[in-house]
Amino acid sequence: MGRKGKRRRSAAEQRLGRRAAGGGPSRSYNRFVAVPDRRRATGGVGERAGNGKGNGGAEGAAARWGPEAAELAELDRRDPLARFRSRFRLPEGVLYFDGNSLGPPPRTVAAALSRRITEEWGGDLIRAWNDRGWFRLPESLGARIAPLLGVEEDEVVVADSVSLNLFKLLSALLRRSPPGRRVVLSETSNFPTDLYMAEGLASLPGRERVELRLVEPEALEAALGPEVAVALVTQVDFRTGRKRNIRDFTAAARASGVPVIWDLSHSAGAFRLRLGEDGAEFAVGCGYKYLNGGPGAPAFLRVARRRQAELETPLRGWMGHARPFDFETGYEPAPGMRRFLTGTPPILALAALEEGLRAFDGVDLDELEAKSGALGDRFIRLAETRLAGFGVTVASPRAAAERGSQVSLRHPEGFAVMQALIARGVVGDYREPDLMRFGFAPLVLGYREIGAAVETLRKVLAGGEYREPRFARRGAVT
Repeated sequence: MGRKGKRRRSAAEQRLGRRAAGGGPSRSYNRFVAVPDRRRATGGVGERAGNGKGNGGAEGAAARWGPEAAELAELDRRDPLARFRSRFRLPEGVLYFDGNSLGPPPRTVAAALSRRITEEWGGDLIRAWNDRGWFRLPESLGARIAPLLGVEEDEVVVADSVSLNLFKLLSALLRRSPPGRRVVLSETSNFPTDLYMAEGLASLPGRERVELRLVEPEALEAALGPEVAVALVTQVDFRTGRKRNIRDFTAAARASGVPVIWDLSHSAGAFRLRLGEDGAEFAVGCGYKYLNGGPGAPAFLRVARRRQAELETPLRGWMGHARPFDFETGYEPAPGMRRFLTGTPPILALAALEEGLRAFDGVDLDELEAKSGALGDRFIRLAETRLAGFGVTVASPRAAAERGSQVSLRHPEGFAVMQALIARGVVGDYREPDLMRFGFAPLVLGYREIGAAVETLRKVLAGGEYREPRFARRGAVT
C-alpha cells in the first residue's frame, strides 16, 4: 500500500493512467435514468436519485461511496477511450456488460444499411457488385480486421461462421498431416461448436480415422505428442475468461510439429493481438461480439501468407474459385484468402459488420488493452469487498495478463441472480453451472459503471429479490 488512505493502482490501471490525455466522457455517458422494473442501478452514471439539491450523478455517488467513487470518476475523466463511447447506441438506463456475447450497434449502422438498400441495391441493382465494391467486401473487411489481430491485410477474409471456418481449416490441415498424426487435440472447456465441428469431421466416411482427444486445460501443452495432427485452442475461455498465452503455446506446439488453430471469438476487439509476432498462423473468430457486427454477423478466418497456397478446403464454393465467372466444371482454388470463400457474400450483413469495424478507427490498441485489464481489475476488487458474505466467488484469474475482457462470478443461484440484476438494468449473462458473466467492452464501458453494477448486485443479493419465482423462468437463450 502507498500512503495511508490511498490504494495502490493495479498495473493495468497504471498503464492506462500513463496514457490518459484528459478529456471526459461524452454527454450521453453522463445520463442515467430509470431502468426496467422501475429500479435504478445504484451509484451509477449520472444517477438522478439524490436529495433534490443536485446531489445526483458522479458527485452524488462520491458522497455516498466516499473515496472509491471519487476515484472511479477520476478514472473516467482521464480515460483516453471515453470519447469513443458516443459511437455506439445504447438504451438509456441500461448498463451493458454483455458485449462479450453481442456487441451494441454502432450509431452509424442504420444509415449505412439504409444506404446499401436504397442507393446501392435499389439504385444500382446488380451493377453494385462491381460499382459499389460488393464483390471485394470479404477481403476489404478482412483488411480492416487485420490490424486488430496484428497481421497483414491480405491474411484475413470475412466469410460464413466460426463453425464453418473451423471446418475449413481443420480439414485443410488434416489433409496435409504426416502419416501417424490423426489426432485433433483440444481441451474439455473449449467452446462446444469447436468440438462439434471436430467430431463431425472425424465422423465423415471414407477417410482415415481421425480422433478428437480432449484433455484438461492445464494438461494441453503436455499432450502435444507425435500423434497430434492439429491443436484446436480458444484463447479466452468463454466461461471463466481465462486467457492462454498465444506465443508460448504456439512455440511449444511448433516444437512438437503441431499447427494450432486459434479461436479468437472472445479476443478480437477486446485487447491487442499480435499473431504475426507470436508466430500464430491460423485463426478464426466471430464478428458479433467485441467487433459489434450485429447478431449473427459473418466471421473471419486468418491464414499466414506463407501457408495460404498449400491449404485446400473441401468446402469448395464458387466464390472460392480462381475465376468464378468462367463457370468451369472443375474447381481451381483462388490465390490468397479468397480460396476460403464459399457462397455469395451476404452484403447487408457485411455492411453492418463494416460499421462495427469503423468504430475502431483512431483507437490506440495499447490503450484498449490497458483499459480492458483495468476494468476487470477494478470489478474484481469491488466484488471481493462489497459482495463478501453473499456466497459470491470470483471464477476468473486475478491477473489481467491471464484474463480476457470479462470477469465471471459464481453463485449457487447464479441464473436467478442475473435475471434480477437484468431487471434492474444491469445486463450480463449466465453460463452453466453457476456463472454470472460480466463482459467489458473497453470502447463502451466506464469505471463508474463498474461501481454501479457491483453495488446493484449487492442490493439484489442483500434484498433477496432473486428468489422471486419470475427470476427462475428460463428462455431459450441464457
